[in-house]
Amino acid sequence: MTARPMTSKIRCGVVGVGSLGQHHARIYAQMKGVELVGVYDRDPKRAAEIAALQKCRAFGSLAELGAGCQAVSVAVPTDLHAEIALPLLAQGCHLLIEKPLTASLAEAEQVLAAAKAHHCLVQVGHIEHFNPVMAFLEKEAKRPRFITSERLAPYQLRGTEVGVVLDLMIHDIGIVLALVKSPIARIDSVGVKVLSKTEDIANARIQFENGCVANLSASRMSLKKAREIRIFQDDAYLSLDFMNQAGHLIRKSDIIAYGIKMKLGLAKSGDYSSLPVHQIPIEKGEPLALELAHFVESVSTARQPKVGAALGKSALDVAITITEQIAAAWREA
Repeated sequence: MTARPMTSKIRCGVVGVGSLGQHHARIYAQMKGVELVGVYDRDPKRAAEIAALQKCRAFGSLAELGAGCQAVSVAVPTDLHAEIALPLLAQGCHLLIEKPLTASLAEAEQVLAAAKAHHCLVQVGHIEHFNPVMAFLEKEAKRPRFITSERLAPYQLRGTEVGVVLDLMIHDIGIVLALVKSPIARIDSVGVKVLSKTEDIANARIQFENGCVANLSASRMSLKKAREIRIFQDDAYLSLDFMNQAGHLIRKSDIIAYGIKMKLGLAKSGDYSSLPVHQIPIEKGEPLALELAHFVESVSTARQPKVGAALGKSALDVAITITEQIAAAWREA
């Protein structure tokens, strides 16, 4: 089986229409050049509910959905990703698999091999890569030297089949890997489990061979939500908010100019109110809609997606290393 030939409209489907998958269905139903063929969920009532809402078919089996679609979003719990993805790839379906790619590296290898064998595209749902904030970072973060990120969320049962590293931190792992573009020299991690069997709070310090250091923190035990990143490089400091799609930038050239003004008596020492802080003009957009549009375009043009299976596997590799370090520390305690 090979990938299906393209038609005037890309026939799309969604597997798993829970809290996230329902939005995949909503966006596909609204997209030009796309026909939302239908949805499949292990809960037939839920599938029927979303199908009625989006005016598509509720399929009775995964095989039936795969037979009717060219491209499919897989939005099921992480431990089911490979189980769902492999038969769909065998049917010739291109896939967008929600992050992380799979629950293990062995499963990731199986998915990559199946995609290659059946000439199918696999995009991994690292949604922050399609946040307008990331587009700004990709232009301005030319040589990061130190990166800090903080990703906080209140506790909820969804996603707890894996720890907070695979659930939340993996977003920032993918971002950092894309920005730094250097092999990793060392990883040091710490984690705490509070309500789950796995870590609910984690911190990882990643040192790259080019000298850059990234300090990543994630928690699903917070009373607030936050998705922030700060980047320090030779010529600038950037502070970005992924959640509110905002941020600011201070350039080294502005600091030098401010120092000259102080020497000339044009600015008061210690008064930083006149220091130019550039508010970043970010054109806001719904990251999931941008992500799905990119997926559909990749399928229609037969081009590899921005966040393909290879990057998804690299992020998974780092995330698993962090979780294994945390688990090893618990065993030794």
